Amino acid sequence: MHNTRTESAVTLLFAMAMVLAVAPAQAQQQAPPAMGFFVTSAGPGDGGNLGGLAGADGHCQMLAQAVGAGNRTWHAYLSQTSAFGQTPETSVYAVNARDRIGSGPWFNAMGTLIAGSVADLHGDDQRDRNNIRENTALTEKGEIVDGGHDMLTGSDSHGRSVIGRPDVTTCNNWTSNAAGNALVGHHNRQGGANSSWNSSHMSNGCSQQNLTTTGGSGFFYCF
Repeated sequence: MHNTRTESAVTLLFAMAMVLAVAPAQAQQQAPPAMGFFVTSAGPGDGGNLGGLAGADGHCQMLAQAVGAGNRTWHAYLSQTSAFGQTPETSVYAVNARDRIGSGPWFNAMGTLIAGSVADLHGDDQRDRNNIRENTALTEKGEIVDGGHDMLTGSDSHGRSVIGRPDVTTCNNWTSNAAGNALVGHHNRQGGANSSWNSSHMSNGCSQQNLTTTGGSGFFYCF
């Protein structure tokens, strides 16, 4: 009798130990993947003047830091257009947005997969492989974008810098808040004949008011 009770107690303790051991592992498996993509919930507020690529990267980092996701290096999804000066030192060389963001995969703030690779993101092998839509292209806070659908990119549909003058394609490589234009995409894939997420049309100008009247607020993608 005594041995039976002892064996039952040992069995119960063993079962409880197994449950306690398995529970943390299950919780760890169910944890959502880390955020690797978001739309800025606010722009710097100076139109197309983002402080260049470095300033835009810093803005991404600041927004991510504010929501506890600053433990990685963030980059703005922006291209830079080449501009040749009289010397190599005064020249600016093209930078492709697709080359700035790592290799993926990327998930939004809710743990939803956006794209598994650079090729998937840009449809290199199969068109529309990415999951950038109105209900998935969320801000760093996990919220639907409020501020228009235009996203600054300065890129073609493959995420590359376009041929042209910087003031016409990238608000003078993201330093102008007045004259010029920038290529924008639509995060919700809506509006107009071309609803590309990264290369839909030019902005009306580079001031904050210009960007607003075009259909945006100076927002951009961060990876």
